[in-house]
Amino acid sequence: MKTVLAVRHVHFEDLGIFEPWLRARGYEICYIDPTIDNLDHLDVVAPDLMVVLGGPIGAFDDAIHPFVTQEMAMVKARLASGRAMLGICLGAQFMARALGARVYPMGVKEIGFSPLTLTAQGQQSPLALLNDVPVLHWHGDQFDIPAGADHLALTSVGKHQAFSVGSTVLGLQCHLEADTARIEQWLVGHASELSQAGIDPNALRAEAQRIGPQLQEVALKVFETWLQRALA
Repeated sequence: MKTVLAVRHVHFEDLGIFEPWLRARGYEICYIDPTIDNLDHLDVVAPDLMVVLGGPIGAFDDAIHPFVTQEMAMVKARLASGRAMLGICLGAQFMARALGARVYPMGVKEIGFSPLTLTAQGQQSPLALLNDVPVLHWHGDQFDIPAGADHLALTSVGKHQAFSVGSTVLGLQCHLEADTARIEQWLVGHASELSQAGIDPNALRAEAQRIGPQLQEVALKVFETWLQRALA
């Protein structure tokens, strides 16, 4: 059976719309929560796909959250294997750090729906299928593009939004996986962050309802296309 290892830091930032798609195609999904699970003997190389998901901490928060050290070791081991790996938001930042790039605060929160601007490499990647459809951004930190990686996308707020390494590694700052039908979980789970950033949850909810159906359709196409290439 095909397998997916998903590293989840908060319960509602899960595989989202990717999960039912994967299960329908015969994938067995194993969630690991590094905040509570024992990672000592976890095999991160065997699964067909490893996905490191988002969360409201920093990729360099080792001193605050000791599990980060173990998680970074997991990420490095998976990257060294050359097998399919997807990082989303915090997960992409962990991947960038593991590949030797900086991760740092942007000085502003990028939260809401807006399209990506693709680089020349991005236009040749699965992200080209987005075709200017707005995606969900929810972050305050940014990664630099690792040496040897392809820079795929940017926005007016953050110039480093996506990178790839070959066909098997994809790091996304945006949340293509997010199920907009469950946006209320995000609005509640990140209520303090939204309040501090002066962002109206009602506006985000309305955007999710308006953009959601089109975004989720194209996000699945992006994921499917990338995964086919990564597993080839």
